Amino acid sequence: MKKRFVLLLASVCVVLSMGAQTKTVESKTTFAKEALQPYIDSGQLAGAISVFYKDGVQETCCIGYADVAQKRPIEMDNVFMQCSQTKGFCGVTIAKLVEEGKLSLDDAVSKYLPEFSELWVQAYDKDGVRMLRKAKNVLTVRMVLNHTGGFPFEISAKRNDVRGGGWTGGAPLRQVASIAAASPIMFEPGTGDLYSNTGIDIGAAIVEVITGMKWEDYLKQEVLDPLGMKSTWFWPTDKQLKTKIELYETQKDAPAKWVEEMGWQQRPYNDGHVFTSAGAGLWTTANDQLKFYKMLMNLGLGENGVRILKEETVKEILARTTRPTSMAGYSLGLSAPVEDTEDSWFGHGGAWGTNCSVNWHKKELKLWVVQNAGGGQPWNPAVAKAAEKFFAQPFDNSNVDAYTGRTK
Repeated sequence: MKKRFVLLLASVCVVLSMGAQTKTVESKTTFAKEALQPYIDSGQLAGAISVFYKDGVQETCCIGYADVAQKRPIEMDNVFMQCSQTKGFCGVTIAKLVEEGKLSLDDAVSKYLPEFSELWVQAYDKDGVRMLRKAKNVLTVRMVLNHTGGFPFEISAKRNDVRGGGWTGGAPLRQVASIAAASPIMFEPGTGDLYSNTGIDIGAAIVEVITGMKWEDYLKQEVLDPLGMKSTWFWPTDKQLKTKIELYETQKDAPAKWVEEMGWQQRPYNDGHVFTSAGAGLWTTANDQLKFYKMLMNLGLGENGVRILKEETVKEILARTTRPTSMAGYSLGLSAPVEDTEDSWFGHGGAWGTNCSVNWHKKELKLWVVQNAGGGQPWNPAVAKAAEKFFAQPFDNSNVDAYTGRTK
């Protein structure tokens, strides 16, 4: 009897620690569909996914095709390259280590990666001659995660300049860090901002040193698996790739043009030549993206009841900028405001047009999935107006299961 009581108590504790799972109800609105239908009808937009969420009520719109030639409808479980949205995942892993006391954002990067103890800044003299000078400022973990470290977008080893630009498939994270440390930086650390995959990769290399694990394995263990993100990984399976969302280039007053791949990609996408990149590399699905961003929206608590981060961790170092006020607009791998107000949103976008942002105060979310290979997105203003209409609705969410994040 005593043993049964202990087991029952343990089960109750597990349930309480996880929290109740959330039930989301459909809004029955069609604002996004109405906004996008003309572009689908003309063929200018091949296909897209839009999700609006407001405190338990959700509008989900899957419109058009993932593959126009095959007439394969776009679906929430189709894989796609999220590109720079990967940066936010690195930010979360850094935030976890800060929360656990294993890392401070103001630690010198050289504390974990000794090769960064001496850096050289690219400079010019009065005659325009390029020269190098030794950096005076200490490069911190905060700087590499918020793009103020002075690093170029990509290191030389990851650029395929022979083919006119693009990725070579990457390099191991520790190698990326070593090459970055040995290369000139663009300005004195902390005195400017330059969007950089390199800085984020350096952050991931720091995670590897602290945890003794490959960054992708730590990410999987601490974030992806707990949230149930089974379709998100750096190497999509052949089966997944058969259902991927294809790339299309927007044409003016004409149907979108199919593009086999971008210059920044080299097939195959899942063999040994592809290395992990924390700056841009994760493949995912719309369903998986929702799990990650709803966790951020709910201040570290997954919609499945699993807590990834503490509320204050998200509020203080993910939902607001970690830059100086003069260079505000970025936290740890995420775009974020200076002052976190009732109307503040934070999140990130990707190179092929994807985007997701959340407002934790109002429990609101906007997810946009498209694989756009250039030519612009003329439908964006219409989608923005659709979002305004949705969030202005006085939805009745009394039938929604209590979201554990609404209470302390």
